[in-house]
Amino acid sequence: MNATNGSRQVQKGNVQSATIKGLMESPAMQKKFGEVLKGKAKGFTTSVLNLVNSDSYLADAQPMSIITGAMVAATLDLQIDKNLGYAYLVPFNTKNKATGKWEKKANFVLGYKGYIQLAQRSGQYKSINLVTVYEGQVKSWNPLTEELDYDPNSRTSDKVIGYVGRFQLLNGFTKTTYWTWDEVEAHRIANNKDRDKKKLSGVWKTNYDAMAQKTVLRSLLSKWGILSIDMQTAVKSDETASVIDDSDELVKDPTVLDNVEEEDEPAKQEDESKDVPDNVNAETGEIRDGKTSDNSTVLDGFNEAMKDTAK
Repeated sequence: MNATNGSRQVQKGNVQSATIKGLMESPAMQKKFGEVLKGKAKGFTTSVLNLVNSDSYLADAQPMSIITGAMVAATLDLQIDKNLGYAYLVPFNTKNKATGKWEKKANFVLGYKGYIQLAQRSGQYKSINLVTVYEGQVKSWNPLTEELDYDPNSRTSDKVIGYVGRFQLLNGFTKTTYWTWDEVEAHRIANNKDRDKKKLSGVWKTNYDAMAQKTVLRSLLSKWGILSIDMQTAVKSDETASVIDDSDELVKDPTVLDNVEEEDEPAKQEDESKDVPDNVNAETGEIRDGKTSDNSTVLDGFNEAMKDTAK
C-alpha cells in the first residue's frame, strides 16, 4: 500500500470513529441503551467507543452495524472486551443482496465464555466444563453410553487429539460429548466459505482451541441444554449481521448475502467497481489484518431507526 492510500485509510478511520461517537452519544441511543442496561449504560457505551478507537479495522465498519452489535451484547448483559472473552465485535466483509457491492459490517460474536455465562445465569446448571484433550489422555469413548476413559495425568505429548464438553443440571441430568480433532476439523471445513476449504485463517488460525471449544459447547448446549430466552437470542445472533427493525427488535440483516466466498485477488482501493473484497476471513467473511476498499459510512436506513428510538 502506498502512502496516499495509507493516509486515506487513516482519515477514513478518523471520520468513522467520529461518526460512531456521535451516534453512540446521541440522546436517542443513550436512551435505548439506558432502557436495556439501566445504570450501566454509560460505562458500557464508553467501553465500546474505547474498543472502536483501539481497533482500526473495527472502526472502519459501518457505524450502525457496530451499534447494533453492541446492542446485542447489551441485551445479553455481556461486556465486549477481547481480554474477557465473553463477546466480540468482529468486522466482516459482506455482499449486499440488492447492490451486489461489498460492505464492511461489524457482527456480534459470542465467545465460549459467553455461552457459559448465559447458561449459568439460567440457574439450571450445576456445572459446565470444557477440556482440551492431549495425546494419551483418552483411552476410550463410547458415544452411546457416554462413558469416557479420561486421565489428565496420562498426557504423552503436546498434540491435541480432541475436546470434551460436559454439563450437569441441578435435577441431575448430565450430558457429555467428545469430539475428536478430526471431527472438529470436519465441522470447520464443512462450514468454511473459502474456496480452499482446508485453509486456516482468522480466529481459527490465531486461537484454534477457543473456536473448537466454542463449537463443541454450542452443539452440546443447543441440543441437550436448557436454553433461556437470553441463550436463544445469543445462539440466533452469534456471528450474524443484525439490524434493529421498525419494532425495535433485533433481526437478521436482510441485505446480507449468505455464503460469501473469498476472492483470489484483493481489490485496489481506487477501483470500487470490482466485485471483490480486500481481505475476507476464510471462515465466514471476517476481516483479516489488512485494509479494505469499502467507503460506506452510515448504514442506509439509520434515519428510520433513529425516528423510532427518538420517540
